[in-house]
Amino acid sequence: MESLSSLLPIIQLAITPVILVSGMGALLIVLTNRMGRIVDRTRQLAEAIPSCEGEERQHLADQLDIMWERSLIIRRAVTTAGLSMLLSCLLIVALFCGALLDWRMREVVLVLFGASIALLVASLVQFLRDIFMALQALRLQIDRAKALHRGAAPTVAPRA
Repeated sequence: MESLSSLLPIIQLAITPVILVSGMGALLIVLTNRMGRIVDRTRQLAEAIPSCEGEERQHLADQLDIMWERSLIIRRAVTTAGLSMLLSCLLIVALFCGALLDWRMREVVLVLFGASIALLVASLVQFLRDIFMALQALRLQIDRAKALHRGAAPTVAPRA
């Protein structure tokens, strides 16, 4: 029977993907919280539109368009982060199977790790896109508030 000390290298090898999975779990919490905020804000805007007219209605419609775009971006971010986490879990399984069953898993491990990191990067890029879109919506709100404060008609900022 193998000693427990022979399992130590296997466990040490699996630590990196386990840490990656826990970090991605934290990222998923952030992303799902952002999605919840987007959904809540979208509902507020959608409920406010029927009671508005003219420029106010257009402003809310513009905000709703931004919220829809953001929800799609966050959905992609959550999807890619979830897939990255799934591949990391498969990587852990592959590491254990390769070590315990003495299988040659070098290429499988490299592909799983590389794909997991690529998907994590894609998720972070989508996360940054959402932040930029949130700032765009905030800019619209600020410009509108300033224009109303001055008594002037607000101008619609161009979309980036």
